[in-house]
Amino acid sequence: MKVSVIEPVNENLPWLEIHDVQYMFYNDKLQRMTMSIVQEGNEFDLFITDLNGNLRGKRIPASGLKGVMTQGVNLPQSVIGFDHWGDDVVENGLVFETGDSDGICLPVHADPITVPWAAEPRDQILAMMYNPDGTPFMCDPRQILNNIVERFKTLGYTPVVATELEFYLLDGDSESKKRPAEPTMTEGSRSTLTQTDCYSIEEMDGLTGFFTDVRNACDEQGIPADTIISELGPGQFEINMNHTSNAVQAADHANLFKRLVKGVARTHGFGATFMAKPYPQKSGNGFHVHFSLIDNDGKNVFDDGTEKGSELLRRAVAGLLNRMSDSMLIFAPHLNSYRRFQLGTHAPTFASWGYENRTVSVRIPESPCVARRIEHRVSGADANPYLVLAAVLGAALYGIEQKLSPPSPIEGDAYALADQHETLPNRWELASESFKDSSFVKDYLGESFVRVFAAAKEQEQSKIFSQISNVEYEAYL
Repeated sequence: MKVSVIEPVNENLPWLEIHDVQYMFYNDKLQRMTMSIVQEGNEFDLFITDLNGNLRGKRIPASGLKGVMTQGVNLPQSVIGFDHWGDDVVENGLVFETGDSDGICLPVHADPITVPWAAEPRDQILAMMYNPDGTPFMCDPRQILNNIVERFKTLGYTPVVATELEFYLLDGDSESKKRPAEPTMTEGSRSTLTQTDCYSIEEMDGLTGFFTDVRNACDEQGIPADTIISELGPGQFEINMNHTSNAVQAADHANLFKRLVKGVARTHGFGATFMAKPYPQKSGNGFHVHFSLIDNDGKNVFDDGTEKGSELLRRAVAGLLNRMSDSMLIFAPHLNSYRRFQLGTHAPTFASWGYENRTVSVRIPESPCVARRIEHRVSGADANPYLVLAAVLGAALYGIEQKLSPPSPIEGDAYALADQHETLPNRWELASESFKDSSFVKDYLGESFVRVFAAAKEQEQSKIFSQISNVEYEAYL
């Protein structure tokens, strides 16, 4: 990707060094791009992704594009560490101690991306935060993932990643009512989605217009959406992304896809949610990550010509299992996240692995040898894609660097063996303690990240646990 600007880039911002793509600066392209966006009257949203996976930024008039591309946009660094509701987290060290100072948010792609579901023409620009001196701000989740990818490159490996995201379509009033309800369909033979119909083509037939618009919006935004399936919950669907050898871009795609699905759903009178467990008795929403590693010659180093895969694959698996509890707060970042982990629900309850086994937490899918890969099945769809990929790839890297060996793979029903294994942290506050105590997370993802993310989670826990729920009043008053 290349971008052109009318004036030289600010010399204080070392663009050629800090982006994961190289930029070249000439006159005419941005001038044409600016003229185009001005003539169309398009505002644009520039946003970063905070640690909770929420998009934070500014809506900017078209006339501001040139300045954004040459200078970036200033935002307080504390924005990265907001709690889920957008409140400052004073205990994270980014607010009063720094004077609530700014970081610089620089675009990560060359051209504004259209927002096809917007009522009025609008574009968007995804950005990443840096310190004022141009060095990476290592609490930005995209920077954290980029750092893990660079550590792989020093070993001569490049992660190849694909993601799978599950979500529920909801009735259009669900967002305003803050309660989920099945949507009413205007196409097909069913009027509502009230029953499980996994892998049903008829269920998708009833939503042809919605999925056509999702597919078209993905094409316009460069999101490599592949297969669409109906899932185990009524109104639940999964869209898989094609694999890419740019793990940071894979997280970009997952991040933007969440916004896209919600936006397109609203245009069809629906709501959409990636909440981990919107219905107590129905399937939760997962975020599965497939990955392999290629060497500098493009060879898949997990492939040794056998169905079992290479020793490097097993070392990566061992790292994933060994450090899974440490990263549980990343995979399950909210109170609701832990409702998803129940026996027999295709959500793992302990660290386990196996070949072609969907009851384990780390699966080696059946595939041609050249496509040998690992599937990580722990994370919920409510998690931050950058942090999930950073934690998954970081744990695999840990296993490779430490030359770990995994236990024997599980055959058959892993849930039947749950009482023989130590469970993953199954409560929000337990996951917080494991996260804060982890030397792995500090060493691989960064001490500043641990401090800021843990502070946000503790503030959220304090807010929620200080409230009295309706069920308590109904039961005990």
